[in-house]
Amino acid sequence: MNVKGKVYYVGVNDRHKALFEGLWPLPYGVSYNSYLIDDDMVALVDTVDACYFDVFLAKIKEVIGDRPVNYLIINHMEPDHSGSIRLIKQVYPDIVIVGNKQTFGMIEGFYGVAGERYQVGDGDFLALGHHKLRFYLTPMVHWPETMMTYDETDAILFSGDAFGCFGALNGGVVDACINTDIYWNEMLRYYSNIVGKYGVPVQKALQKLGGLPLSAICSTHGPVWTENISKVVGIYDRLSKYAADEGVVIAYGTMYGNTERMAEVVAEELSAQGIRNIVLHNLSASHASYVLADIFRYKGLILGCPTYNTRLYPEMESLLSKIAARDMKGRCLGWFGSFCWSGTAVKLIGEYNEKLKFEPVGNPVEMKQGMKADVYSRCRELGKAMADRLKADR
Repeated sequence: MNVKGKVYYVGVNDRHKALFEGLWPLPYGVSYNSYLIDDDMVALVDTVDACYFDVFLAKIKEVIGDRPVNYLIINHMEPDHSGSIRLIKQVYPDIVIVGNKQTFGMIEGFYGVAGERYQVGDGDFLALGHHKLRFYLTPMVHWPETMMTYDETDAILFSGDAFGCFGALNGGVVDACINTDIYWNEMLRYYSNIVGKYGVPVQKALQKLGGLPLSAICSTHGPVWTENISKVVGIYDRLSKYAADEGVVIAYGTMYGNTERMAEVVAEELSAQGIRNIVLHNLSASHASYVLADIFRYKGLILGCPTYNTRLYPEMESLLSKIAARDMKGRCLGWFGSFCWSGTAVKLIGEYNEKLKFEPVGNPVEMKQGMKADVYSRCRELGKAMADRLKADR
């Protein structure tokens, strides 16, 4: 499928995989995007998961027939994008692999592929004939070898995983030709789960690329962005600054419904105090990827769970570790917990916040066994404290 001029989309769709990276659900599937520049010298930008190689190769040959591919540009070495390097090399043995120093170390480690290489640094270029390509190193967005390739001729940015999202492409690939509704929440979920830790490197990359005119962004996942470039860049800019909307995520664990009742009371008070964006996640029912996406979306976070085997409820402990792994900033945190005979959940959530360094809000609420009038009142007070803190920023 044509993207623009002599640039073609030759990527594939995966509607079989249930979990991306073995972790994150894919209700709409995922695409592995690769691009072909059909110039005097033919360049392939990234490859696809090896299990789709036959489809991938057929798409390449549909564009160039029996002509050779002269260059293979590797922007990112994760196997969903680099997995077909060895197979491409077998079909096109004279192909020159283009990458940076970190790229070639990983190619050797993953695939043991030798042959001619073109090692690039920041700002280096490659002329294909009509198209002039320039390379920008963007380390830790979100691996150390990541780079982006900019087509100066057509103002197209081949951005690797940056500006990507979950979701297979159902027919068309360019945003101007498809309904993009499903991709916006999937972009938030993709960023928060895959890229979320690397806000500072993303900001550096945005600053490095900020002066480039763009007619299209060609990511390795999701649609090709043409009409929505400013929106997409704005989303990544905002998320990488850890900016958030007014609202509260209440994430809780519950075994028999008592702790859930505490969450409901807190939510009722938040609503009574004028907070409109309130999301409750039962951690036994909501996958962590959706919880993390909402935590990236909203500034307020309230966590609650019962004590379990004298420790945190396991799903809460898992969520806290995932939050900590993303180095999030600028969130306000309240918490509550329950117990029957040994209460440690409230204490342990508080101790975990020493790692998170979120702003504590209100007084933690601890409930022994069941809801009583004093616990009800203190849950209300916690909800009001969070509402007051959020409204202070209006």
